[in-house]
Order: sequence, then structure tokens, then C-alpha cells
Amino acid sequence: MNELTERFEVAPPEKPAGKGETGEKLRCDACPVMCYIAEGRTGACDRYGNFGGRITRCDPVTVLEHAADEGGTLVPFEGEEPWDGELVNTKRRFVSAVGAGTTYPDYKPAPFIVSQEVEGVDLVTVVTEGIFSYCGVKVKIDTDRFLGPEAAAVRAGGEAIGHVTTAEYGSQMLSLGGVHHLTGGSKAEGRLTCQALMDLCNKKPVELTIDGGATVIVEAGRPPVIDGKREERMRVGCGSATIGMFATQWKGLVDEVVVVDDHITGVVSEHQAGKVIGWADTGIKIVGRRSTPGRYFKVSEPGLGWGGTTIDDPLQILGEFNEKKGARPGLSLLMVSTTGEQFAYYELDAALKPVKKPFPERLRKSVELIEENCEPALCTVLFMGGAGGSLRAGVTENPVNLTRSVQGLRTYVTVGGAPVYVWPGGGITIMVDVTRTPDNAFGYVPTPALVAPIEFTLRRDDYIRLGGYADEIRSVADVLEKGGDYFNARQMRKAAPANPWPPLQQLRREPGR
Repeated sequence: MNELTERFEVAPPEKPAGKGETGEKLRCDACPVMCYIAEGRTGACDRYGNFGGRITRCDPVTVLEHAADEGGTLVPFEGEEPWDGELVNTKRRFVSAVGAGTTYPDYKPAPFIVSQEVEGVDLVTVVTEGIFSYCGVKVKIDTDRFLGPEAAAVRAGGEAIGHVTTAEYGSQMLSLGGVHHLTGGSKAEGRLTCQALMDLCNKKPVELTIDGGATVIVEAGRPPVIDGKREERMRVGCGSATIGMFATQWKGLVDEVVVVDDHITGVVSEHQAGKVIGWADTGIKIVGRRSTPGRYFKVSEPGLGWGGTTIDDPLQILGEFNEKKGARPGLSLLMVSTTGEQFAYYELDAALKPVKKPFPERLRKSVELIEENCEPALCTVLFMGGAGGSLRAGVTENPVNLTRSVQGLRTYVTVGGAPVYVWPGGGITIMVDVTRTPDNAFGYVPTPALVAPIEFTLRRDDYIRLGGYADEIRSVADVLEKGGDYFNARQMRKAAPANPWPPLQQLRREPGR
């Protein structure tokens, strides 16, 4: 027997879900898998188990403690230690959905519907863990390096889990997950997609390979590792932008500057930034497609060399210097990449050929200035999901009312207490930076789908108006004292100072607005 068949049965249980005597196998109804779980074991998701004859959520509910004063001072709780349940200063407590449980099946109200009054505003927060089949992550990787062609498959464990999408300024972008990878392919594809998404959202390193490109280790909030090399900095800008920023720094120190870049290579003597400060012509020729003066496309194919090109020797992009247009023996030339990591100095010989020379100290400060203006290279992971039936039905008996309330900015959405971006248009499609969520906030069910915490905060009068479950509203103190269905324990964590709560400016408006 394999591990799964040891843990679950397919025969009908003798008792309803969540009830039974110690030793019985119980059916868990927290997700569509409907595991039958023996005493002391957990379900396929590792989130629920049969303990003492009762289906119990294995992780504690996370309660965030926000600073009660404007200065941002936090109450001295240990962030990862279990909380002993003593009630103090409930004014700024936020019952997050981390460890709260789900609304599945749809008929159930959310696990916690919590009220508290803050600065005269009576707020209700609906707290639930959502099962997201329609979800994925967007990954921003700060690098000039070539990761792979646009639309190339991105793989984890050999299975395609997403694709390379359009590059943005100084970053390569990946789109991973989505319902087609989770449920539309093979079982292995769905399983590995779900595992990779969960690890990325929980801020763990994940190794990805890109068809026709690189192998990259991605970890939220950490530098990327590309083909075994850790990236240190994000480029200051394209070659043209670099010329624009630093032309005055080079004036009088060197006769010509070329900033090598896969996208737009810049040449200071031709560039408008050079012209406006009186830069003399040098007779330089760049091998590439000239765009506008001083700006060149396609000097090289994308790669891991200078400025995200395939170039190891920057002289490859130079043609013959033209004496009639200003070239002369002794003319000095600085070539530098968009991060300042690669740089070299040349002088033209009697045949007007560039000859590499020791790098002069007078130019070192300008190269260091490029490096100084490059931000640290990081990986950014944004969880993106659509809040559908179970979520909305756990908030109100008429789910479309929640959608309209979110779109009308009457309901404030958070993921584990972190603010989200709500996409315009139909539905409730959210996006959140996972570094702002509590550790290990995301889980999974083996359908497969991701499980993410989500909270909806609104004024009590608005909640009643949209058809919410008024009889289920409880105070924070009551939740902390009595818990709820499948309740295990709770732990107190310091709320991230960057995560504002409560959103009084948004929710203080009068009814009927």
C-alpha cells in the first residue's frame, strides 16, 4: 500500500464529518477530496487531521497584533511563539485567515466573522482560507541576463508550469500556474505546478528551467541565481538612459562613452544628452540598428554577457572609426555595461584601432556611480487569484453583492493581513506581494489547488446591507476565547509595519455613499 491509501479510504464513514469516537476514521469535508482520516493522521493536504475523534485544523489561527499608537510601537509578543490566550489590548488585533479553515462546502458561513470598533468605526472582518484553482504567480526577476525567449515554457521538475512573459525595465518576467497547468494537463504537471506555486508563495527557493534559456533559482525577496551565478544588482537603466543620467560626469574625462545594452546601446557623442553639453564627434561606428541619434538596437543577441548581451569582448560591436568625422590617434574610449559590472578603457592607435589600456583612476568614480545607482537585484513573487463561489458564499448569501462591494471600495481585501491590488473589471481578482504575508501562509489541496488566506473588512452596516451572516458576527475576544469549528490553537504575531490596518480612511465614509 502506498502512503495515500494508508491514510485515506474510499468506503463511506460511519459518522458525519468532524464527529466520531477516538479511533474511528473520519471524513474531512474541508475540500473536494473528502479524505477519510485515521486517528492521529492528517489528510492529503497536511492541513487537517483526526485528533481525539475530531477533524482539526493542524495549524494555529494567526492573530496579528498591530501597533495601537501612531508611532508604530509594537506590543512585545514573540512572533513565532504560541500564544497563551491571555487577553490584553484587543483594540488592534486582527484575526487573519492563516490557519482559519475554509468555507468549503459552499453553504457554510466563513470560519470567523469578527467585529471590533476602531476609532468610532464599527468594523466586520470576514476571515477564511480560500481554495484557489484559478490562481498563479507573477515573478519579477531583476536582471539583465537572458533567461529565455518570450513565451518559452518554464519548467519545475521537468513539467511545464508557466511561461516567460514580456520583459520590463530592468527585469525579466515569468507567469506561472493558472488553471490549465493546475488541472488541464497530466497529474504530474498539476502536482508540480501546485508544489512550485506553494513554495514560491511561502518564500521558499524554487529551481526553474526555461526552454532555450537559463536555469534560475527564484526566492521571494532574495537575489536570483542564474545558471549558478547570484545576481547582485539591477541595471540602472538602458544604455540610452545611462548616457542621459551620467553624460555630465564623463565630460572632460574621456572622449567617447559607449554603454552596452541588449535593448538600447547608448553612444554619448551622438546622443542628445551629449549634444546639449557640447560633446565633440568621434567618428565612432556601432554595429547595430540605429534608432535615433546615439541609440542602437540589436547590437547583439540576448545573453549572459555585457548588458544582457552575448558579448564578452565589447569591441565586437564597433566598426571602423572615421577620421573625417573626428577620429584621431589617442582618442580615449570608455565602454561600460548598464550595471557597471563590466567596464574597459581603450585608446585609438595610429591606425585608429582601439587598444585596451589600464583603467584610469579618473574614470573609476563614474563607473562606481553607475553601480551606486543600481538597486539590489531581487525576485518579487505576486500571488494572483480569482475569489469565486466558496469565498463569496461564505461572506454573504448573495455573492454578487460582495463583488460589487469590493469593486465599489466599500470592502477592503487583505491576504494574511497584507494589502492587495484588486484588478478592475468583473469578479474579484487580487494580487499580493507574498513577502508582506506571514510565513507559511499558503497551503494546498490535492485537487490540485492552492489555499490562500483572505480577509474582507467593511463597516458593519455595509455588511448587513449586502446580506451578510449577521448571526455569525463575533467579537475578537470571543474568537480568541472560544475558537471555532476545526479550531486548534492560535498564535500571536507582530503585524508587519508596512501593512496598514484598519483601513479607516477608506471605510469611514457614511452609509449610502
